[in-house]
Amino acid sequence: MSEPIRNVRINKLAEAPTPQNTPATATSSFIQRANNGKPSVPTISEDGDVSQLSNNQALISMIQGKLGTLVGAPSGYIDTLPKAVKDRIRGLKALQSQQSELEAELEAEILKLEKQWHKRYEPLFKKRAQLIAGEIEPTEEEILAGKKIEEENDEEHDEDDEEEEEEEEEDDEEEEEDSDIKGIPDFWLTALKSHPDLSLLITDRDDEALHYLTDIRMDYLEQPGFALNFDFAENPFFTNKTLRKVYYYEDAPAFMGEYTFDHPEGTVIDWKSPEQNLTVRIEKRKQRNKRTQETRTVEKTVETESFFNFFNPPVIDEETEDDEELAQLVEQDHQNGEYIKDMIPRAVLFFTGEAIDYDEDEEDEDDLEDLEDEDFSDSDEDEDDEGVIKSGGGAAGGQQPECKQQ
Repeated sequence: MSEPIRNVRINKLAEAPTPQNTPATATSSFIQRANNGKPSVPTISEDGDVSQLSNNQALISMIQGKLGTLVGAPSGYIDTLPKAVKDRIRGLKALQSQQSELEAELEAEILKLEKQWHKRYEPLFKKRAQLIAGEIEPTEEEILAGKKIEEENDEEHDEDDEEEEEEEEEDDEEEEEDSDIKGIPDFWLTALKSHPDLSLLITDRDDEALHYLTDIRMDYLEQPGFALNFDFAENPFFTNKTLRKVYYYEDAPAFMGEYTFDHPEGTVIDWKSPEQNLTVRIEKRKQRNKRTQETRTVEKTVETESFFNFFNPPVIDEETEDDEELAQLVEQDHQNGEYIKDMIPRAVLFFTGEAIDYDEDEEDEDDLEDLEDEDFSDSDEDEDDEGVIKSGGGAAGGQQPECKQQ
């Protein structure tokens, strides 16, 4: 399923690379001529003076600053071209502009199509939520279809029939014991913790609150953007029934027809007490009055890591727009939102771990292909070397061996 909204990363402030050499100048030539061709600058030894220069941070910073101004500067090549060639380049720019307009229309149509199909998914997602909550049970037809999918997956992974029989026996034995369990406990908590990136956001303290997470829903905004809705059952931590995270995009597509991410907004969580606030920890310490010698306990609230910080995202304004670290935090927050958005339609595969296994299998296949390519390349080189030795440095008939294409 194609993405309706492209992930255009926030422009980061990057340090300009430092060129490894600089051109000789007329000044150096003049110095040499003034000294009868002998340079007055002493030779820098590798073991001595180089290390001294490398420790001179002020000098290095000055050189980097000067050379950094040269990076990205126009070379002047376009200015040297004839007028006829410049006109052709202007024609190419006009064609590029027309193509960019078509790309913008394409992105708008993709977004429109995604919204239409999302409406068709909603009944399935609603039924999924009911199954997870235990409000309904799967039909016999759905159970058989699910078993067929499991069998097909087992065949792909070459699992033994004995293991399948043991699993069926265990299912039969546990059927009576598990009859009191309602729905699928901790479905969304398990799915989130199965995701390799999202699991990093969840602390041990968060687990208890996420036990009450009943559903995660995504909906598109009227303007470009999407919202993530986290539904919770009654719990001892906060009063909100739904925590919402919204990702806003620019109204019109930007460069290459892509929608540009603008900013996120999250729900303010109404914690039932400071002690139940999972985004902070309370530090207590005793203070003694020097005059009266009486002691008192002072409480200090300290921010701490928590999944629920997701709903209080960092914001870039005019004062912080040049803050590189903050820009990276905003971009990471946006990426986490994309992870959840992509996980929602395939939540059961993350719950079972199949989504992760599939990704790992693909990575293993890619690694295997890379190794095969390397082996193939090495074998070709060996064959070429052997051919040279046997033919006395050339191919039969005195012709050079043909170059093999990879």
